[in-house]
Amino acid sequence: MIPTNESQADLVRQNLGLVHACANRFRSRGAEYDDLFQAGCVGLVKAAKNFDESRGFAFSTYAVPVILGEIKRIFRDGGTVKVGRTLKEKARAALHLKQTLENELQREVTVSELAEKLGTDVHEAAQLLTVSMPVISLTTDDENESRQFDIPVDAPDEALTDRISLHTVLASLEDRDRKLIELRYFAGLTQTKTAAQLGMTQVQVSRREKVILQTLRARLLE
Repeated sequence: MIPTNESQADLVRQNLGLVHACANRFRSRGAEYDDLFQAGCVGLVKAAKNFDESRGFAFSTYAVPVILGEIKRIFRDGGTVKVGRTLKEKARAALHLKQTLENELQREVTVSELAEKLGTDVHEAAQLLTVSMPVISLTTDDENESRQFDIPVDAPDEALTDRISLHTVLASLEDRDRKLIELRYFAGLTQTKTAAQLGMTQVQVSRREKVILQTLRARLLE
């Protein structure tokens, strides 16, 4: 995908740093950095082509969610997280060493012990073991039970791009919908108090809020 004019090409050249910043967020999640960067560049080009300066947003505000969306496709593809070849090889070696040590010691090996044998730190050893584990669904529904697994929140240094993404999707809402979300989630008002300010009933606020939240989730995952 190549920019169609010089202005778009300039935007791409001047904002490659955004791609690096976004790709760095996903370095420890199993994908090769080159793949992350390449996907981010696709997002950057898309953003440059579709950016409308007349809307009053800075290009970076518009581009970051698009770049993140393309990078996240790597992890959504096929419903599983893609693991880089190099990391897979390290994980297999770590798992083999762990099994060998456990056979020798006749007990389970701790992550600290494995890290020492691998010549690495505990964090990397734990990551390698995680990569070698079978994939599980974060939400599982079956005939007997429903289970939900909690996943870690993003690191603090990811807050900036998340806020930019949220700001962008909020700005795309109709005025009344945006006001509803601001009253409920920024001002902390109850549905009843929000309804009074918007001239709605509590039931109307509840129903509309669900629709808006579904819309926001979909746009943030685009």
